[in-house]
Amino acid sequence: MPAKNKTELLEVTHKEYGKLDEILLSLSDAQAATKQDDISIKDIVGHRAHWIDLFLGWYADGQAGKPVFFPAEGYKWNELPRYNADLREKQKELDWEGAKALLEASHQKLVALLEGLSEDKLYGGPMKGARNAWTPGRWAEAAGPSHYRSASKYIRSALKGAS
Repeated sequence: MPAKNKTELLEVTHKEYGKLDEILLSLSDAQAATKQDDISIKDIVGHRAHWIDLFLGWYADGQAGKPVFFPAEGYKWNELPRYNADLREKQKELDWEGAKALLEASHQKLVALLEGLSEDKLYGGPMKGARNAWTPGRWAEAAGPSHYRSASKYIRSALKGAS
């Protein structure tokens, strides 16, 4: 069930990040290289950090009255497999420590935005530039806690499959 207000959004953001962070802290470099469907745990962590930054860019562009490109300029939603493959290629030199640091930094930026926005800015209406009914709070939840939850699930599955 999606968060309905700022308090719930911050709670679920901290809760899901805490769960994911606990898993990440327990992983070795070798475990982070564990692949499932040719995607490593490290790739998943880098991906989640990147998508938070995408959301932050969408929000900033919408607020500035600039065009908002979903999911990114030059890509359509039905091209996510290509986009994600291109992202993995761009992040291929990113090591495990770098991926974790990137996620931590993106998480901190997300939390700072959420804490700085009023209830009305988060849930008072559609996100500017999004061209749909989702509020900034709903977009933030999709980019942050929902992605944290799915990353935790992916990691547990990958580790289980590797053992």
